[in-house]
Amino acid sequence: MISYEEARAKILAQIVSMPTKSMPLKRLLGHVSAEPVIARIDSPPFDNSAVDGYGVRLDDVSEASEQSPVSLALKETVRAGDVAAGNLAAGTAMKILTGAWVAPSVEAVVMREYCTEKDGAVLVGDCAELGANIRRRGKEFEQGKAVLPERQLLSPPVVALIASLGYKDFSVYRKPKVAVVTTGDELTKPGLVLMPGKIYDSNSYAIDSAVRCDGLEDVLILHAREQLAATKSALLRALRFADVVISTGGVSVGEFDFVKIALEELGVKTQLWRISIKPGKPVYFGIFDDIASGRRKYVFGLPGNPVSALVTYHLFVKPAIKKLRGLGDYADEMWLPARLTATVRKKPGRLEFVRGRVSSDGSSVVVEPATAQDSHMLSGLAGANALIYFPLDAGELPAGTIVKTQLLSWNS
Repeated sequence: MISYEEARAKILAQIVSMPTKSMPLKRLLGHVSAEPVIARIDSPPFDNSAVDGYGVRLDDVSEASEQSPVSLALKETVRAGDVAAGNLAAGTAMKILTGAWVAPSVEAVVMREYCTEKDGAVLVGDCAELGANIRRRGKEFEQGKAVLPERQLLSPPVVALIASLGYKDFSVYRKPKVAVVTTGDELTKPGLVLMPGKIYDSNSYAIDSAVRCDGLEDVLILHAREQLAATKSALLRALRFADVVISTGGVSVGEFDFVKIALEELGVKTQLWRISIKPGKPVYFGIFDDIASGRRKYVFGLPGNPVSALVTYHLFVKPAIKKLRGLGDYADEMWLPARLTATVRKKPGRLEFVRGRVSSDGSSVVVEPATAQDSHMLSGLAGANALIYFPLDAGELPAGTIVKTQLLSWNS
């Protein structure tokens, strides 16, 4: 067995980002940028007003006040999308609405709250400073400047930024396709009658949900009977379809554990198998160089117990998917120190990820271990929002100990 740190590093070292493609604005959300965002125009592209108000010359309003307003002739109204017809002469003003063009002769915009229109004139009740309420051209950034680097998750604000610069499409990393292969003759589809000795399938829904939370939509779900031929058939179909294959169960050393054997017979090259962690010791990672597509594909064999499957997905598959999507060596390991609220114990010799719930007691960050810690007990994981790092050589972490916790972020 190898350590958690070695396994994670070995997996990420093998992952290469997906190919890139150009996509229209409406489909950018949730993808990762494959090029920097370069300003095609100045932002703002012209001097414009930050408020609804009146454009003035400073000399005309230098003595203006609420008690002694200055009367200026109102020459024109400039709305958003308009361009002022002329320049301001002494003793005149322009009504300028928010976002509208500000002519070069306008030295400040006085908010309409300090002004009153009357008989073709405007009474200005506030003296102004040079440039007041004017957004200057190129103030945010200038044409040709890099606004954002590549490998950015395209959130709504980023998509809006790209659109504001005039792009109609943008280069992104393609999202990988995923196939999930469950194993086990004991599994029954939810909604059917549960016969003696059977359990409801939760792994296919668990991994499918986790993958979709990571922003992937193209997911194939398959099930393999506990026979070598059936397992090979399901895995072959998965390899033909997907960029990432994730199996659950059948990857240990039991009499009916055929996943590792089937994968190797299909030409998948084993990179690691068995990691010194709990839950999730029998984790498999392999690489398949698909001659037909010319693409390298990645295979993860996760344990069959549902908690183990989801925890190892979070620890190993999630960061690999992030890197495939173009996010680089994604730092999922953001450790948060927290104070244990209860003592936890284990047998020394394996790193253990204890499920817990991080919160604040008003003065510090605390973490409460879940009561249901066995790898088949989904209730403990369902109520958890963090994993507690229980070091390999430790046998006890007393209440009050400051421990490392890793937040469970199921959503991207």
